[in-house]
Amino acid sequence: MTSKHPSESLTILTDLVLPSETNPLNNLFGGELLARMDRAASIAARRHSRRIVVTASVNHVAFNRAIPLGSVVTVEAKVSRAFKSSMEIFIDIWVEDRESGNKTKANEAIYTFVAVDDTGRPVEVPQIVPETDLEKQRYEAALRRKQLSLVIAGKMNPHDATELKALFI
Repeated sequence: MTSKHPSESLTILTDLVLPSETNPLNNLFGGELLARMDRAASIAARRHSRRIVVTASVNHVAFNRAIPLGSVVTVEAKVSRAFKSSMEIFIDIWVEDRESGNKTKANEAIYTFVAVDDTGRPVEVPQIVPETDLEKQRYEAALRRKQLSLVIAGKMNPHDATELKALFI
């Protein structure tokens, strides 16, 4: 199976924040943003694997900045690391200033998707070869995040989490 670069999975969704998508403070509902991120991440995972993909987990979401009504929001998603059948997708959320057009990072998230066959059984996915410094950082950190999730879920013995132990030794 041929390895791929994160840029091959890059997915960009741009949309407006409409009144029906806002809370009483006229900011985008968190759930609406989660749905947008899930759609972008699923497209990125499918581009990488060329398979049916399902959301396995939402590992991290940071709502650092409110996104007001009328804002132009851009969701950028790409695979940061591939394991056997799972893929970590890193998502950056940008808000465009209405007057200047400048984009500011508002939020970020990390999702995990699993590639499956037509019967829903996990299938192998291509590995990732990061190119940029940011892609390399996210790639390396993905293994630590996976090990931490497995340890917390009781699916990995903490003594076997070599990447996590390396942080403390």
